[in-house]
Amino acid sequence: MFRLLRPLRVILALSMLALPVHAEGDPNAMQLVSLEKRALNKATGGHLSRLVSPPPTTTGNVRYNRDWLERQPAAKGGQEWRCLAEALYFEARGETVKGQFAVAEVIMNRVDSPRFPDSVCDVVHQGTGRKYACQFTYTCDGQPEQIAEPDAWERVGKVARAVLRGAPRALTDGATHYHTTAVAPKWSRTYTRTASIGTHLFYRHKWRSSMR
Repeated sequence: MFRLLRPLRVILALSMLALPVHAEGDPNAMQLVSLEKRALNKATGGHLSRLVSPPPTTTGNVRYNRDWLERQPAAKGGQEWRCLAEALYFEARGETVKGQFAVAEVIMNRVDSPRFPDSVCDVVHQGTGRKYACQFTYTCDGQPEQIAEPDAWERVGKVARAVLRGAPRALTDGATHYHTTAVAPKWSRTYTRTASIGTHLFYRHKWRSSMR
C-alpha cells in the first residue's frame, strides 16, 4: 500500500504546484486540497491499486440480452471472477441478463466505495459466518452452495467477466443495495431507490458510493 501511496502523493503535490498563484490564498481551493489529502490517506490498498491500474476494458459493446450473452466465449478466471459469478448465480440466476448486470453493478459499486471491503470476494462474504447477518443471504443461510445448473453458471460467468473487464455501470445509478420485490427491509424506507429491474429494487444511501 505504501508503494502506491508514495506516487499518488507525489501527483497530489505536483497538482498543488500547478495551482495558480492566486489560488494558494484561496480558502476554497486550499480546502479542496485538504479534503483530497484526507481521502487519499483513508483509501485502502485495493482502492488505490484500481486508481493506478484500471481493469482492462471490454471488447465490443455490451448488450443486455440473451443473444449477446450467448455469442460470448465461455468464461473463466481467478478468485475475484469466481466470487462474482457465484454471487450472481445464487442471487440472480433467474433474472434477465439486464438484471444480472444490475446485481453485479451493486457488488462492484461496493468494491469501489471506501465504506465497504475493497475486493469482490470480501464484499460478497462480508458478515459470512453469522447466520442471517451477512450481506448476501446465500453465504449465511445454512444451505449448501451447490452449482446444479451448468447453463445458468455459464451465463453468469460471462456477465461476471464482462463486468470485471470494465462493462459500463449505467443501470442502477450508483446503487449499493438491493432486495427482491418479495420483501421490504426497513432500510429501504430511508435509502434512495434508483432502479427497478426484474424482481429486484435497487437503492443507494444519501452518500454517493460509486466512484464511476
